[in-house]
Amino acid sequence: MGFSFTRNTLILLLWIIIGVFQVKAQVARLPADEVQGLREIAAQVGKKDWNFGVDPCSNESSWATPRSSLRPLYNNSLICNCSYPSGVCHVIKLFLKGQDLDGVLPPSLVKLPYLNTIDFTRNYLSGTIPPEWASTKLEIMSITVNNLSGPIPSYLGNITTLIYMSIESNLFSGTVPPELGNLVNLENLILSANNLTGELPVALTNLTKLTELRISSNNFIGKIPGVFQSWKQLQKLEIQASGLEGPIPSSISVLGNLTELRISDLLGNGSEFPPLKKMTGMKRLMLRSCNLSGPIPAYISQMTNLQILDLSFNKLEENVPDLSGLYYLQYMFLTSNLFTGNIPNWITSRDSRYQMDLSYNNFSQTSVPPTCTGNQNFFQSFSGQDNSLLAECLKNNPCPKEQYSLHINCGGIATTIGNIEFEEDQDPAGVAKFVSVGNSWGLSSSGLFWDVNSTSNQYKATNVSILRMNNSELYTSARLSPLSLTYYARCLANGNYTVKLYFAEIVFRDNKSFYSLGRRIFDVYIQEQLVLKDFNIDNAAQGVDKAIVMEYKAIVRNKVLQIRFHWAGKGTTAAPQRGTYGPLISAISVEADFSPPGNSKMKILIGVGAGVLVLFLFFLILVILWWKGYIGSRISREKELQGLDLQTGFFKYRQIKAATNNFDAANKLGEGGFGTVYKGILLDDSIIAVKKLSSRSKQGNREFVTEIGMISALQHPNLVRLYGYCIEGNQLFLVYEYMENNSLARALFGLDEHRLTLDWSTRQNICVGIARGLAFLHEESTLKIVHRDIKTTNVLLDRDLNPKISDFGLAKLDEEENTHISTRVAGTIGYMAPEYALWGYLTYKADVYSFGVVALEIVAGKNNMKYRPNENFVCLLDWALVLQQRGNLMELVDPKLGSEFNKEEAVRMIKVALLCTNPSPALRPNMSAVVSMLKGQTAVHELVMDPSIYGDVLSIRALKDQSGQILQQPMSSNEAESITQSSNAKWAGSSSISTRDLNSTNLNY
Repeated sequence: MGFSFTRNTLILLLWIIIGVFQVKAQVARLPADEVQGLREIAAQVGKKDWNFGVDPCSNESSWATPRSSLRPLYNNSLICNCSYPSGVCHVIKLFLKGQDLDGVLPPSLVKLPYLNTIDFTRNYLSGTIPPEWASTKLEIMSITVNNLSGPIPSYLGNITTLIYMSIESNLFSGTVPPELGNLVNLENLILSANNLTGELPVALTNLTKLTELRISSNNFIGKIPGVFQSWKQLQKLEIQASGLEGPIPSSISVLGNLTELRISDLLGNGSEFPPLKKMTGMKRLMLRSCNLSGPIPAYISQMTNLQILDLSFNKLEENVPDLSGLYYLQYMFLTSNLFTGNIPNWITSRDSRYQMDLSYNNFSQTSVPPTCTGNQNFFQSFSGQDNSLLAECLKNNPCPKEQYSLHINCGGIATTIGNIEFEEDQDPAGVAKFVSVGNSWGLSSSGLFWDVNSTSNQYKATNVSILRMNNSELYTSARLSPLSLTYYARCLANGNYTVKLYFAEIVFRDNKSFYSLGRRIFDVYIQEQLVLKDFNIDNAAQGVDKAIVMEYKAIVRNKVLQIRFHWAGKGTTAAPQRGTYGPLISAISVEADFSPPGNSKMKILIGVGAGVLVLFLFFLILVILWWKGYIGSRISREKELQGLDLQTGFFKYRQIKAATNNFDAANKLGEGGFGTVYKGILLDDSIIAVKKLSSRSKQGNREFVTEIGMISALQHPNLVRLYGYCIEGNQLFLVYEYMENNSLARALFGLDEHRLTLDWSTRQNICVGIARGLAFLHEESTLKIVHRDIKTTNVLLDRDLNPKISDFGLAKLDEEENTHISTRVAGTIGYMAPEYALWGYLTYKADVYSFGVVALEIVAGKNNMKYRPNENFVCLLDWALVLQQRGNLMELVDPKLGSEFNKEEAVRMIKVALLCTNPSPALRPNMSAVVSMLKGQTAVHELVMDPSIYGDVLSIRALKDQSGQILQQPMSSNEAESITQSSNAKWAGSSSISTRDLNSTNLNY
């Protein structure tokens, strides 16, 4: 008996002890001194959204953004290690990436003694590196793309634990301190895109573990140091436009582990090809503008893993070796060398996967392919008697007559400025491409945007904000190049010309954001004479989105004028994101300084003109008779649709009219607040949706085109894609992708024949998709947009029932067109946030409120304003608040779901919806946090609110303008105060007078 009691007692005590340790493990928290350190860090960097009401090592959204929802530019997370024997947690990693923080690098990092990783990439932090960091145990330090300046502090050499250090794309100046040689554990050293000077210290040879060294775009002096014997572990070496002189030392041959070598734009003397024979694992090789001479060595053919070969702008000669065995060689640039002989068959026979640029060489004319288009660029690639070197590529396009002017809207549509017509330049160009536009001009595009996936849209830029300069049509788009871009004008009469180059920086921004930290530097040549060296558009125009026109004189002697834009490796390549660099040109104008010869030919011209006029009048009469139906028949729909390309962004009225069968009522998909939507069918049987907007003033058309250009650039899986637009007089049309399953409103509570059966997983996916789309508009896109009218009719469903938000950006367009209404509020009754409905106070939190209402409708399958369980309730939201107080949220779930739904997800969605519809905007989450909560990655903080007195809010006054349209006007302060007092300030504000009719069968794009 006693033994049994003792054994049971021991077991009980053991369980108690285990339970105590489990409780301790469960309540393990970050020590108070580290929490205080985080508070100081937040104040120093300008981080304002950390929630110190919860433990920083928890999974709260303000401390850790789930990786699955991140874009590469952004990361907002803190990582703790809670496995220490003492049972406490310690911060080990801190990521504040892409947060636009405008403070300083935090000295208080020293108060996180276990910290080993910091990533402050892409912010707007200023100042320099604090001396307190010298006592840290950091292993990884990235402060890439910031506004940091001053010399690199020597005390960085005390952080001997460092393995990775990147200070790329800042404003550091002075010499590289020799103390960096103390970082004997360093494997990655990235110093590119600063203003560093002086010689590289010999002490860097102590860094024997280096696998990556990047020192591009600086102002170093002296020759490339021949100290490569100390860096035998190097795998990546980048020395582009560093300021260093050549030649490339022969000691580079010891770097047998290199997989990527980039050396470009060396000063001083050149040499023959450097000895790279041991680098058989090379994947990306660039020796550009290095003054190399002689032949390409045959051993290049043994680099079987080679993917990119760039030997452009050297003095290499003789024949190109046979590299046909390099299966992975996708890009090859031999631009501007002295190669002779025949163009090898292995080059001309390669298919379109392989892109090769052999422009500006001396190959045999007979070996040039019959056409110079495609993914192989042979522009000016041969020697011949024709000094223009264009005859072979253009032998089938003889000059019909001499030209005296040329005007090009680079990368844009045809535009008329005054009495000058600028021709369109819409070809996507590319890595190695020659483009001939008619007989008079063309372009040659050479180069690859390194470190990013190559796409055709990289070679054109579109403005990301409204342009307010004169002739803004010329600057809404521009042509880009990562290396060399040549525009040529041919068939020009010989003589003197005035060349005008139109520039505006439309990619970088002018604000306290990492989007303002880029430095674009390039050169410009006219007739191969350097006219602009290290040109910076932002500096020259004294700001972004500002136009500057550079004017030059040029002489045409062989009927050809060439203008070349060249990137020589200078400036930033990672700000605001990788692959942002190179020449950018908005428009080109060429005008003869002499009058065309006309006296001797005037009579002939008059006679020809008179004949043409008679023919024109005759043709005009025939057209009128045809249009009235007296002769012939209408041009076939097929002919009208020819040339309709969804990639251009601009559509002709006749094409849209043909696609919609003259806006046949049978093709009408719906009618919303911004206009009527029609279904259109193209020649390939693909379907589009055409929104016919209400008429606008001609003045409004300019802003319309600018804004639509920016909106169409926004692409996300949960946004309806805008292909482009059409202007016909004062009538405007938008062309969208077609959504097979119409609107969410029709699917949820439309007529029986239209209503869809949406199971729970579909509803969950729809809700998360809408949240993702709004998070993109609010937080991730370069053009931040508040939608203003989120509702179920503005959520469309594709073939697979994926949700896509429509009409984003249109409320702002409509507002700008009606600028005489200073108090206009756009929105729909039942979805508008109270602060917006009552006082016209608009932030992205208004969309969060509207999303909350939509989320309730998704889970309940009922329309917010049409559902009233009895006369005591105003709407669905009112009923949900009552059920929340009663603790019976499950009663909200759509009965049509039966028991086939995930109860946990349903309750979570309702709680998130109620959190989003909080009367106070400050207490609503942002949309990225909503996505995290809906996916169950973050806990939902439930706030119980009292139901509102909706009747008082419904007393908002409705005004009518002269056309009779119902407009929303915010309440006066007295009206708002009386309603607020009568409702004890507990309103939810879900009702308002609408500027849009709510119609569940509408299809809004």
